[in-house]
Amino acid sequence: MSTSSPDNPYRTQRCDALRHSQVGTKVRLAGWIARKRDHGNLLFVDLRDHWGITQCVWERPDTTGESDARQQHQAQLFAAIEELTLESVVSLEGSVRARSADTVNSHNPTGEVELAVERLQLLSRAAPLPMPVHRDADYPEDLRLQYRFLDLRRESLRRNMLLRSQVIASLRRRMTALDFVEFQTPILTASSPEGARDFLVPSRLHPQQFYALPQAPQQFKQLLMIAGFERYFQIAPCFRDEDARADRSPGEFYQLDFEMAFATQDEIMQTIEPVLAGVFEEFAAGVRVTPTPFPRLRHEEAMLRYGSDKPDLRNPIEIVEVGDLFARSDFALFAKAVAGGACVRALRAPGAASQPRSFFDKLNAWAREQGQGGLGYIAYPTLTDPQGPIARNISKDLAAALKERVAERHALADGDALFFVCAEQKTAALFAGRVRERLADLCACRAKNEVAFCWIVDFPLYERDPETQKIVFSHNPFSMPQGGLEALNTQDPLSIIASQYDIVCNGVELSSGALRNFELPTLERAFAIAGYEKEELASRFPGMLSALRFGAPPHGGAAPGIERMVMLLAGASNIREVTCFPLNQTGQDSMMGAPAKVSGEQLKALGLKLA
Repeated sequence: MSTSSPDNPYRTQRCDALRHSQVGTKVRLAGWIARKRDHGNLLFVDLRDHWGITQCVWERPDTTGESDARQQHQAQLFAAIEELTLESVVSLEGSVRARSADTVNSHNPTGEVELAVERLQLLSRAAPLPMPVHRDADYPEDLRLQYRFLDLRRESLRRNMLLRSQVIASLRRRMTALDFVEFQTPILTASSPEGARDFLVPSRLHPQQFYALPQAPQQFKQLLMIAGFERYFQIAPCFRDEDARADRSPGEFYQLDFEMAFATQDEIMQTIEPVLAGVFEEFAAGVRVTPTPFPRLRHEEAMLRYGSDKPDLRNPIEIVEVGDLFARSDFALFAKAVAGGACVRALRAPGAASQPRSFFDKLNAWAREQGQGGLGYIAYPTLTDPQGPIARNISKDLAAALKERVAERHALADGDALFFVCAEQKTAALFAGRVRERLADLCACRAKNEVAFCWIVDFPLYERDPETQKIVFSHNPFSMPQGGLEALNTQDPLSIIASQYDIVCNGVELSSGALRNFELPTLERAFAIAGYEKEELASRFPGMLSALRFGAPPHGGAAPGIERMVMLLAGASNIREVTCFPLNQTGQDSMMGAPAKVSGEQLKALGLKLA
C-alpha cells in the first residue's frame, strides 16, 4: 500500500509512490534527509523513508525588492531547510511537479517528478553524524557496531536485512506447503552436550541452580516427534558461547530447524533439497544452482578428494593419493617419509606451468608459514614432450608416472602443474585442502555465478579427544549409529559410522543433520562408550529418556543456518553483515553495553556472590 490516510499528520504518500500522473496534486511526505544539494536559487533534498526516495526542491525567493507575506514565508522556509542537518526527520508538504527532460532520473521509480515544498514540519533534528550513511564506504567495525542504528541506514546493509526477511518468509512458505507445522520451543532449558559452551542463566526461585539457553532445539524437536507431531519446523534461535569467525556469530544465531518422523535419510534429503535450491533460485537470480538430487560424498572420500568435510565444489581441483609412486622412487625425501607412514597427495594446478619461478617460490614460502616443509612441484609445459616436465630433484621417469596416475582421476593438460603435500594422513588431508583453495584463487579456476550444493555423509560417530585421549562424540550425540546396538557392542568405537549428514554450499557448512537414536538401549550404550554412566545420563536428559520409554518413532532432521544462507545470497564476507544487531568479535555489544556488571541487589536476589 503506497498511500497513508489523508488524516495522517505526517504523510499522505510514501517516498516511493509519486508518479507523473500525480503532477499538480498536493501531498505530504515524511522521512529522513538523505542528501542536500544547494544550487544557489534552488535547494534540493533527497527525502528517504523505508520504501524509497523522492527529490524535493525549494526555490529561493527574490527578496531584493519589496516582498509580500508569501515571499517572506518562502524565505523563512528556505532558511530553515538550509540549516537542517543530514538525517533529520521531517514532514514536507507541497505540489508534485514534473522534472525537465534533462533532469529525469531513470534509476529511481520517482525520478520523473519532484516535490515543490510549501510547508516544513521538523519532527526530529539529527546531531552531527559520527559517520556518513549516504554512501557504502568502509568504516571501522567498532564504530559501525556502536552506531548500528545509523549503520543500518546504509543501502548495502539495508538490502541485506530485507533479503534476510524475505528468505525467512520464503522458507516458511515452502515448509508450510510441505505440511510442516511451526512450533516454538523453550529458551530457558537445561544444559546439553552439543559441542559448545552453554550460556547459563541463574534461577531466582531455585538458588544455586541454572537454566541454559539452548544451543539448538535438539531434544525438544525430538520430543515433538515422540508426541506425535510428525513434521515440525521453526526459525529457531540458538545460543552458543563460541569465539567469532567470519561465518559464525558469537552468542546467537538462527536456523531453519526441522524434524520428520517415520523418515529415512534419503527422504529427509529429498524433502529439504527443493526448499534450499528453491530459495537460492529465488534470490540469486541468474546464478546456476545445483539441480536436485544434490551429489553425496562420504566423509572419508571428501577428505581424500578435497581435504575438507565442507568442500567448495565450484573449485575443480581434486586431490590424488600418489604415495605408492614415491615409495618406489629415487626422490629420497618423500620415499623416506612414506616408508615412515606418511602419505603424498598431488594437486593439479590448471595453467600454472606458465607461471614464473617466483610463483612457485611464493607458494613454498606460504607453505612454510603454514607450518609445513614446503610444496614439491612438477610443471608440464607440454605433456607429449619427454623433455617437457620441469621438476626440482624429481626424475623425468617419476614425473611421467605421476602424470599417468593423476590422469586416472582427471586429465592433465598442456601448461598444468602438479603440487605435492607429504605428511601423516590427517595433516596431509587438511593441508592439501588449504592448498587446493589457494591454488583455485591463484589460478582463477573457481566457477563463477554458481551455487554448488553437496551432502557429506557417513561421518564417524566417535573420535579421540587429542588432549585427554578419551573417546568422545564427533558430531551430534543423539545420532543413530549405523548398525545400531550390534555395532556399538561389537565394533571398535572409532570405526562406527553415524547416520549423520551435512549440507554444504560453496564451501560453507549450512547444517548438520542425522537420523536420531530413538531406541533407549542403543542410546544408553552410545553414551556409555563416550563415558556417561546411566545415572549421569538420566540426570542430564530426564525428559528425553522418559519419553523414549513410551513409544518413539524413527525420526531425523537437520537445521540449515539462516545467517549462512543469507550471507551466501548477499555475497557478504562476514556474517555480521547479515545480522541486524550482532556482537563484535569479542562477544560484546558496544551499542547496548553488554555484557555489563549487575548490582549487588540483583546478585543477592539470585543467591550469587562474585569470586
